[in-house]
Amino acid sequence: MIPLRDNIRSRSFPVASVALIILNVVIFVYELSLDRAQLSGLFYDFGVVPRRVFGFVAGEGGMIPATVPLFSSMFLHGGVVHLLGNMLYLWIFGDNVEDRLGRGKYIFLYLLAGLAGALAQVWANPVAAEPVIGASGAVAGVLGAYFVSYPRAKVLTLLPILFFFTFVEIPAFVFLLIWFLTQWLSGFLTLGAAGNMVAWWAHIGGFAVGAAGMLLITSGEKNRQSNEA
Repeated sequence: MIPLRDNIRSRSFPVASVALIILNVVIFVYELSLDRAQLSGLFYDFGVVPRRVFGFVAGEGGMIPATVPLFSSMFLHGGVVHLLGNMLYLWIFGDNVEDRLGRGKYIFLYLLAGLAGALAQVWANPVAAEPVIGASGAVAGVLGAYFVSYPRAKVLTLLPILFFFTFVEIPAFVFLLIWFLTQWLSGFLTLGAAGNMVAWWAHIGGFAVGAAGMLLITSGEKNRQSNEA
């Protein structure tokens, strides 16, 4: 399923979402300027290496090499398809979540979901030596927040059926539930598998934190409004 647009117009220009997209694209353009050895070094230094993070927790290795990549990794991508897929989802679902939260809380939730996703991937395969990169965990957090806030929205979707493609409007609740269940099933089937190239658990962790964070924020706002009344 490829989402094309939703039916909820944002009330204001999504400054934070656009800024995140531009930042990711600029960093990817920089990646294209590197040769293979330099790019591998960049991914290893600034991507999340589960074995390195787990080693730090166990008292081995330095704090900076283990912790900085938990954030820097979410701005690196392994290819054009990887980048465009993440940015497409961020563009379609991010503007409304930004509208709902405001720019500051939106960016905070984005980074928090990205952090949670990285840690979930470390938990899933703590001995992996391959760096984990991509905005998938953070973007999954945006999807989780959207799932909670706009379940009745409609998502125009390009849907492959055998050898043909068709356009279908799918309720956001259904679209995102299918997306999450796909990640969850894939994550359990590949749990601890060596050489797995897709960080399924980063998607699962990010989505869960995005949904929970949105629920906590909206619940707090309702309580505050109730007390003020």
